[in-house]
Amino acid sequence: MNKQDLVGALAEELKKQGVSITKKDTAVVLDAFLNVVQGELKKGGKVQLVGFGTFGVKKRAGRRGRNPQTGKEIRIPEAKVPFFRPGKGLRDLVK
Repeated sequence: MNKQDLVGALAEELKKQGVSITKKDTAVVLDAFLNVVQGELKKGGKVQLVGFGTFGVKKRAGRRGRNPQTGKEIRIPEAKVPFFRPGKGLRDLVK
């Protein structure tokens, strides 16, 4: 499912729940949600959606690696990486 498919599915789900919203407006809401999550992660925070999961940032330690072309050892610096940890409700749903 790509973003366009997700927007269509969200609009259909909202119609089932009695909320009349266009796909264009649904796309604006989805973009706003993504911007809020990205902004919080950029600040180093996390977003918890109970039953669904948690979006957060982890620090990955620096390590040594190898250049596959030359075989020479290189240092890979530490980095912050985003993660998603599914909640119990989501894990149970996909079992």
